[in-house]
Amino acid sequence: MTDALNGVRDHYGATGLTERLKSALSSFGPEDQPLTSKQLAALDQFHTRGLAATADLAKLAGITADMSVLDVGSGVGGPARFLAETRGCRVTGIDLSEPFVDAARYLAERTGQSERVSFHTASALDLPFEGSSFDVVLLQHVAMNIDERAQLYREIRRVLKPGGRFATFDVVANGHEPYYPVPWARTPATSFLLTANATREAIEQADFRTLTWQDDTEAAKAWFAELRASGPPPSPNLGVVMGPGFAELAANLGRNLVEDRLGILTAVFEAA
Repeated sequence: MTDALNGVRDHYGATGLTERLKSALSSFGPEDQPLTSKQLAALDQFHTRGLAATADLAKLAGITADMSVLDVGSGVGGPARFLAETRGCRVTGIDLSEPFVDAARYLAERTGQSERVSFHTASALDLPFEGSSFDVVLLQHVAMNIDERAQLYREIRRVLKPGGRFATFDVVANGHEPYYPVPWARTPATSFLLTANATREAIEQADFRTLTWQDDTEAAKAWFAELRASGPPPSPNLGVVMGPGFAELAANLGRNLVEDRLGILTAVFEAA
């Protein structure tokens, strides 16, 4: 494993995560009480605009119940469970962080989704699947941690069926150095941002053609403004997963967007 990947793994290597989740979720009821994606959205959607962004990306990608979906960098499994719950599809998630994968499996049990979702510890640069295995691959706020973009997009293309779709929702560089720390990196050492145009070029070089291309920076700015206006959420939030310092990381991301240091890209590609 490269030094960069080791740094990323350490950044997301939360210890005692599942136990913290169990404690936080006790406010919703006893351990045997089923939970929904909506209840968990404040702590398991690791990207700007939260659950709404996942729903929009699923719609753009055309995900249906008969599809097999791969979520690369699945975190604690929020998008995977949401897609299984709302679209009826089967979803596989992979993440570099073993504590995140363990937590994702626990939350799948709590939401009754264990039969339709599965989670594995693996690198996005070496996906543990046969070629042409999936109809759709999702990548949400993950690529910023990966230096080897060409390898990332080649691996995604390899596991997609011909004509399959790759849907990405990611942070992109915008010509100015961002403020750190941010949710994906505490220093520039583990942050590998590309501009939107460079991202598109790298993906298309991996044998994809562009279907949808959206600059969603303004929508992200509006979302952060709403969060600031509404104050702290009444239910458990991402600080449970990422630690008490997460508020600063999120605030810096919002500031970077407001000052146009970073942007938000939504795009869907088709495997050639």
